[in-house]
Amino acid sequence: PLPPSSISTSTLTSTRENSNNNSTNSIPKINTSPLSSSKGRSRSREISLSGSASPSTSSSNTQQQQQQQKKSSSRRSSMNYKEIEFEKVINEPVVNIAALRKLGWNGIPAQHRPQAWKILLGYLPTNKTRRTQTLKRKRLEYLDIIKQHYDISDNTRTNAEQETLRQVLVDVPRTAPDVPLFRNDLVRQSLSRLLYIWACRHPASSYVQGINDLATPLIAVFLSEFYDNQRSSRSNGSDGGGTSVGVNNGGGSSMHESIHEGSVLDGSVMDDLALEDLKNVEADVYWCLTNLLAGIQDHYTSDQPGVQRMVMRLEDLVNRMDGELTHHLRSVGVEFIQFAFRWMNCLLLREFKLECVIRLWDTYLSEGDGAGFALGFETFHVYVCAAFLCQFSGLLRNMEFDELFGFMQNVPTSDWTDNEIEVLLSQAFVLSTLFHGSDAHLNGQGR
Repeated sequence: PLPPSSISTSTLTSTRENSNNNSTNSIPKINTSPLSSSKGRSRSREISLSGSASPSTSSSNTQQQQQQQKKSSSRRSSMNYKEIEFEKVINEPVVNIAALRKLGWNGIPAQHRPQAWKILLGYLPTNKTRRTQTLKRKRLEYLDIIKQHYDISDNTRTNAEQETLRQVLVDVPRTAPDVPLFRNDLVRQSLSRLLYIWACRHPASSYVQGINDLATPLIAVFLSEFYDNQRSSRSNGSDGGGTSVGVNNGGGSSMHESIHEGSVLDGSVMDDLALEDLKNVEADVYWCLTNLLAGIQDHYTSDQPGVQRMVMRLEDLVNRMDGELTHHLRSVGVEFIQFAFRWMNCLLLREFKLECVIRLWDTYLSEGDGAGFALGFETFHVYVCAAFLCQFSGLLRNMEFDELFGFMQNVPTSDWTDNEIEVLLSQAFVLSTLFHGSDAHLNGQGR
């Protein structure tokens, strides 16, 4: 949907600074006086003893440099245009957030996704020199919050806090039950802790079912850094350009992988993960989830007005796009709120495999022109849901209540890959250009 920026390539040139005619000028003249000669020998010994480049050291360094250059050249030659452009943007001293959004809309390369998401969510600063200190400060702050809210006696918790903790502990085992990673006990403990702490620190909404689902893409993506490192170590540093979460890198052919093997979602990353690294991931997930929910918090306050608003927008939009489908749903007694509430509350996390949701979030986080990523998770998400529903219009219009309601509770997307997600996003983009900001069109007025 968005055109890539123009290709810029750098060319390497080599020039000789000295010609043959004046090359002798660079050779120092030898002073033959005894005193000067002695000084020269003494200085020569000083240079040798000070550890300056000896022939063997120089040769070793040259070989290492050549190997590093060859490895870097080999890696870059295996990268596609999308990956090269993204690496250029993400490695700038100060990341251009507009350029990052532009590239990220069409998919973020897996190796850059953890850092890109943290920047797009406002957790990491765009200035590279400030990131290490920011991570250190926020992670230490989270450890203090754990001591304040979690590592305390149950007797000191209020009744509301005890009920929240009970609900979290009930919901976490139900979270992404088909994904091996989220059946790991340590991952479940981290998820339970960060959800409970978030609820304690946000009493206006507290914990609501569905928030647990929103944490799963963040956990998977942030753990993928360690999965990639482990895989690189096993293959002596040759990653091969694969993807750690089973979704396309945003360019080239589909690289979909099963969630049960060959990706971070198979849970093998936990076998060698240091406890300190898991604590850091938990802290990063907590802060990124906090920033994400800050933009859509009325989705999870009392009566969830944000979710209700999105369902109404979806019904208006589908009525404008496919009036026959809307009429049929009403005629058989199916209301949009009955199936679309979950779509909005859980952001389609229960309709799609986690790999597909991660690709969706690349676009959601990149959506907007500086007004914030909340545009993606609220406004653009409605267009995605409309495109999703209308894909099955022909089938749905031939179903009666029982069959239709069952279909909507279990939409057949188990075989979807990034190819189908790309089509869905393209359709949603077209809808957004046609209808965004035009309430009269959405309501069927002003014809």
